[in-house]
Amino acid sequence: MFEKILIANRGEIACRVIKTARKMGIKTVAVYSDADRNALHVRMADEAVHIGPPPANQSYIVIDKIMDAIRQTGAQAVHPGYGFLSERMDFAAALEKEGVVFIGPPSPAIEAMGDKITSKKIAQDAGVNTVPGYMGLIADAEEAVKISGEIGYPVMIKASAGGGGKGMRIAWNEQEAREGFEMSQNEARNSFGDDRIFIEKFVTQPRHIEIQVLADKHGNCVYLHERECSIQRRNQKVIEEAPSPFLDEATRKAMGEQACALAKAVGYTSAGTVEFIVDGNRNFYFLEMNTRLQVEHPVTELITGIDLVEMMIRVANGEPLPFKQEDLKINGWAMESRLYAEDPYRNFLPSIGRLTRYRPPVEGETARGGVVRNDTGVYEGGEISMYYDPMIAKLCTWAPTRAQAIEEMRIALDTFEVEGIGHNLPFVGAVMDHPKFVSGDITTAFIAEEYPEGFQGATLSDADLKKVAAVAAAMNRVAEIRRTKISGTMDNHQRRVGDKWVVSLAGQDFPVTIKADRDGSTVSFEGGEDLRVTSDWTPGQQLARSEVNGEPVVIKTAEIPQGFRMRLRGADLKVAVRSPRAAELAKLMPEKMPPDTSKFLLCPMPGLVVKINVAEGDEVQEGQALATVEAMKMENILRAERKGVVKKINAAPGASLKVDEVIMEFE
Repeated sequence: MFEKILIANRGEIACRVIKTARKMGIKTVAVYSDADRNALHVRMADEAVHIGPPPANQSYIVIDKIMDAIRQTGAQAVHPGYGFLSERMDFAAALEKEGVVFIGPPSPAIEAMGDKITSKKIAQDAGVNTVPGYMGLIADAEEAVKISGEIGYPVMIKASAGGGGKGMRIAWNEQEAREGFEMSQNEARNSFGDDRIFIEKFVTQPRHIEIQVLADKHGNCVYLHERECSIQRRNQKVIEEAPSPFLDEATRKAMGEQACALAKAVGYTSAGTVEFIVDGNRNFYFLEMNTRLQVEHPVTELITGIDLVEMMIRVANGEPLPFKQEDLKINGWAMESRLYAEDPYRNFLPSIGRLTRYRPPVEGETARGGVVRNDTGVYEGGEISMYYDPMIAKLCTWAPTRAQAIEEMRIALDTFEVEGIGHNLPFVGAVMDHPKFVSGDITTAFIAEEYPEGFQGATLSDADLKKVAAVAAAMNRVAEIRRTKISGTMDNHQRRVGDKWVVSLAGQDFPVTIKADRDGSTVSFEGGEDLRVTSDWTPGQQLARSEVNGEPVVIKTAEIPQGFRMRLRGADLKVAVRSPRAAELAKLMPEKMPPDTSKFLLCPMPGLVVKINVAEGDEVQEGQALATVEAMKMENILRAERKGVVKKINAAPGASLKVDEVIMEFE
C-alpha cells in the first residue's frame, strides 16, 4: 500500500480524501494557493505545499506546479478529487511518466470518456441511446446558431471539457444561442483551459439519474446502484438522493448493466459515474461519463456501506474488488443537500466573505435512528473566496425510508448555523417541505417551475406558524423572567411576568395564554387549542431546540426589539411577542418603507465587471443586456428591468465591485 499520497485539489473533497487516507494509515500532502493558505485541508494534511496565486489557472490546474509538489514530498500516488485536473489526460500522462500512480482511471479511458464529444461517439458505436445533437467542433457563434436551428430549439450548449454546471447554457431562440455560445466558451476557457463547444437537443421534463460504477484492474466491474440528481439550478445539482424514487428494479438493472458495459468498452478502472436522462416512461439516454469521483458520492456510500475513496486507492494499488454485484444491496435511503455560498434572496448570486458563525449539526447516529454526515472544507472564521466554487458543505442524512431521510434532513438543516455570508440553507430547507419533492414527482425543471420568480422564503402552514408562535411565547417567558431578576432594582418594585400575550408573525396575530411548570409550558390559543412546549433554550442562545406536543422543532433565533427573529424550514420570520395593550398600540405604528433604487443598476453580488454594453445617453429597452459581471467562475448578464436612458456609468470593465455598488444610473 502507498505510504504517502498527494491530493491535487482543495476544499471539502481534499478533506474527504484525507479522512479516508488517515483511516488507512496513509500520509497525505495538500497543495494550496495564496487564498487557501489557512484552509482546512491544509490544516488536516500531514504536509502542505504552496503552488501559486489564487486563480486556479495559476495554481491548481498548472500541472508543472503539482509535479513539483510531488517531487518535493516524495508522494507515491495522487488523488485528483473532482474538477481541476481530475479529468485531464495530460495530467495522468505526466504522472505516469514520473512513475507516480494516478488514483483514477487509465489515461486512455480519461481521453475516451472525459471528452463529451468523443464519449458520445463511443456510446453511439456501442449501441447506447444518446440525445440527438451535433458532435463536431463549432467554430463561432453564427455556426452555433445555424446548428441550433437544424437540431431544433430548445438546445443545450455545452463545453466539451465542462463540469459542475460551468460552460453550459440552454438556448430557446437564436439570440440565446448566440449569447450562450460566447458565454459558455468564455467560462470553459477560464475554468478548464479548453473552449471546445458542442450542441445537443434539450430534452424537456427529464430526470437526471446516474449510475455509480467501480472497476478494478482484474476485469471486474460493478454498479453501486443509482443517484437521483434532478433537483438542479443552472445545470448545477443542489439536492441528490439514493436510490431514485422513480426507478423500478428492471430499469435499475438495465441502466447498471449498460453503465458497466460502457466502462469495460474503454478499459475503465477506479470509480466513475455514467449519467443518463430518463423520461416519464423510464426510457433512458446516455449523457456522459465522469471519469472521477462525483460530488454526490456520499449518498451512495450511505446506502451501500462502501467507502468509494478507499476503493479507489485500493484499485490504484492493484487490489481486486472485494465484492461482487450480487453482494451490493440497497440499504435504506440517503439525501444530500449542497450548501452553497449563494444568496437565494438575490436570485442565488454568489456571496463571499468571512464565516462569522459555522456550526454544522452533530455527525453520527441520531436519536430517531437516522444518520447525519457533513462533508466540508471550511471552519468558523474562515473565508469564502471569490476564486473557487461556492460550495461550503455537503449535508447528508440516512434513514430506513425516504420519508424518514427527508425528516432527518429537515431537522439537520434547521440545526445548521451559518452566518456572515448569503447561503442557500433556507432554499434547500423549503424544498424538503415541498409537496412535489416529498412525493418524488420531480424533474430537472423542478426549481424553474416551482420557483419561477426566484426564492423569497418559504410560507409556513398555519399549523407550523402556531408551533413557532408557541415556541416564541415560551422563549419570551424565559427572557422576561431573566429581565425581572436584573440587579440594582428598587425594593418592593418586582415586576410580575404576565400570562397573556399576543404573538405576531407572518401577518397574523395569535393571542395566547401561557402556563408554565417545572417541565415546560402549555400555550393555549383562542379557539381552545393547546400546545405543549418543552425546551432548554436560555437567553443568548442562537439555536432553540424544542419539542411541541412531542415533535422536535429546531429554530435559529436572535433577539430583536419586542421579540425574536426565527428561522426554520426555509422561512425567515420576525416574531413579536407583546402584551395585549402593546399589541393594540403596535397596530397604530407607521411602517417604514425601503429606499427607491429603481433608477440604479446595482451590482447584485461581489464580482468583476467583464463588460459594459451601453454608453451614457443610450436609450435602453426592457430586457436589454447592460453589463456582465463575473463571480466564482460564472458570468452573469445584468439586464434592464424597464425602458430608460443611461444617465451615468460608474464602473468600467476590470472593476471589482461590492454587493449593491452602483454600476450605472438612469434618468
